[in-house]
Formats: sequence, structure tokens, C-alpha cells
Amino acid sequence: MSWLMVKLKDCCDVVGGATPKRNIASYWEGDIPWITPKDISNLNSPFIYEAPEYISSEGYKAAATYMLPVGTILLTSRAPIGNVAIAGIELCTNQGFKSLIPGKNVHNKYLYHCIKKFAPKLELLGNGATFKEVSKTVVENFEIPLPPFEEQIRIARILDKCDGIRQKREQAIKLADDYLRAKFLEMFGDPVENPKGWKKDKIKKGVLGIASGWSATGENIPCKSDEFGVLKISSVTSGVFKPEENKVVACESIPTSKKLIHPKKGDLLFSRANTRELVAAICMVHQDYDNLFLPDKLWSIKLNHKLLLPEFFLILIQNEKVRELLTKQATGTSGSMLNISKNKFEETEIIFPEINVQKDFCNTFRKTINLKTKLIKSNELANESFNSLSQKVFQQ
Repeated sequence: MSWLMVKLKDCCDVVGGATPKRNIASYWEGDIPWITPKDISNLNSPFIYEAPEYISSEGYKAAATYMLPVGTILLTSRAPIGNVAIAGIELCTNQGFKSLIPGKNVHNKYLYHCIKKFAPKLELLGNGATFKEVSKTVVENFEIPLPPFEEQIRIARILDKCDGIRQKREQAIKLADDYLRAKFLEMFGDPVENPKGWKKDKIKKGVLGIASGWSATGENIPCKSDEFGVLKISSVTSGVFKPEENKVVACESIPTSKKLIHPKKGDLLFSRANTRELVAAICMVHQDYDNLFLPDKLWSIKLNHKLLLPEFFLILIQNEKVRELLTKQATGTSGSMLNISKNKFEETEIIFPEINVQKDFCNTFRKTINLKTKLIKSNELANESFNSLSQKVFQQ
């Protein structure tokens, strides 16, 4: 049975937001919750119950923003387009939203799932030179399928249940990462303050070699299994190796004399160049990739396993304080691409715990990663199920 296609303006009130002037102190630190798009980018549930910033009644009136009721669908209209959340409290937003206040014939959880599903289509309607944005008119005229209210409730319950399974899997994956970091601190202490008194030395003492790759010119699409691809910096940025983040390179463009560095199982890949927030990222490779190779902005680090074990070194470099040490040594114009030289990296002092203690940590690391791998596969199945179900529901 097909459902009526309805414009959002015919079933919701579409409301924008605004920002009070930052240079007027009396406009801020009041009691009115005020959010920006980044505040809904990493929620663990559909609802937002807290705001990092509050504005005053004076600021609210001066900015002419809008108080949104509980249950409003918060839709980001720029930077980026299409992030969605539900207001769990009364709040207002900046101008980066086109929020939807559901009419009496629209169930807000149905609308939430519907907008999430159609967000990619909405994003295609964005305009702008510096960054894309969808206007209020575009959002108002965007059409969604609108079944009878009782059917909306039924659909929302089914999707909520499936989405809840996904979120629990994702939380379990995050807990595995948190556990590793906590275990590291329990066994080794703060690696910069070094309260346990471990021996300290320069990184170069525990490194056998650092190899940088070659930045080939490639097309900005991932390579196929029978093609070559040069890795992007983004393959390392998250701290988890993402082989799909590569650019296909024509075989004939690779000089026969060029020695390519392929990511191999157990390799540590380090991002020597990136923005200040992302430079000094490191990850571990868990299988061989003979058709991929490193660019010059990524290093492959080989360790002396008598002094440093890869699993220990990985979590050490990912430690917030250690990474901050490395970032401070990066050179480059503020706000642009920064670079860490091999010499400064190798001269950085780190802790060298006894190898037996490192081995104990590595055993914990491997068990946790094995569990995490199973959780990720389970989560992928849950995502496939949810996407399939969502596709069927909104194609009615």
C-alpha cells in the first residue's frame, strides 16, 4: 500500500535559529539551553537532554531565536546537512538548524527515522560556495511519506527496537576501547608523569626503522582488488586502520624502480602530517594488503621487540598526553597542515617498561581486540538489518 507524499511544511512547522552576539556578555550564561550542530554529532541516543551553552533572556530576545518544545526534530541544515536528534528538553538553536515541530498528525519518532533515512537526498539539495546549506524553503518543500498515525507509531516502535540493538553494539565497541585505555593506565600509569618510575629513553632506542611512502597521483575512488591504491591520511586518522580510504593508481604510472611500502600484518602506521587536531595519529594493520601502498605523509614503524612491543607502543602513542607532546613538536602555519619530522619523533622521550609487563598488556590487548572484532561483525549485521528494514518501510 502506497502512502501519501506530504511536504514538510504541510505537516510540521519548520523553524530556524540564531546566535546572540558573542561580544555582549549579558547575552550569555543564562538559563536557556542553546545548541549548535556539533552538539548532536555524537549522541548515544536519539534525544539530546543537555546543552553545553546557555543564553540569557536578553540574548534570546536580541537574537530572535526560537524556543523549541520537547519532541522537536532537530535537523542540521549546514556543516553538515542531515544530522538529526530529538529535543528532550525545551531549547533553542543557532542558525545551523531547520528544526521540525511535528503537527498533530505526525509522530515525532516516525519523523525522526524518516528524516534520517532521507537525509542524503536532502543533502543533495544544498547550495553554497564555502559550505553547502539547505534553505528553509527547500526543507519546507521536501516531501516525505506519511502513513496513518497508528501506522507511524508501529513503524517507529519497530525501528526503535532495531536501532536500539545497533546502539548497544556500538556502546560495547566503545567500552572495549575504554577498557584498553584504562588497563594501560592501571599497568603503566600516566606515561608522561611516569609515577611508576619506568625507565625513560628516546623513541629511537626502541625503533629499528621508519619508512615513509610515495604520494602517487590517483583518482579519488577506492581501488578494486586487482588494482593498486595509495592510502589516504584518513586511513589512519581514527586510530583504526581503514584500508578502504585509498585512491586508485594506474599501474603504468608507477615507476618500475619505485619501491612501494605495502601495509603488512602487525605494522604500525603513523600520520606525520595533518591538521593540529589529527596529526600524530597511529594505527595497527591486522592483515597484509599487497595492492595498497603508503604515501609520503604516512610512516611504517618497525620496533625492536626486545624493548617495545607493537600493542604497547600503539596505545602509548594514542595516549592523549603523549600525542600532545608530539603535536607540540609539529611545524607549520597555524591552522594549516602540520608536519612532524622524523628526527623530532625519534628524539621524543617515552617510557620503556619491562618487556614482561608489556607482554602481559599485549595478552589483554589481543583478547580485547578479538572480542571487539566479533562485536564489529555483529554490529555490521545489525546495521544491514536496520538499513534493509528502513529501506522497505520508506519505500511503501
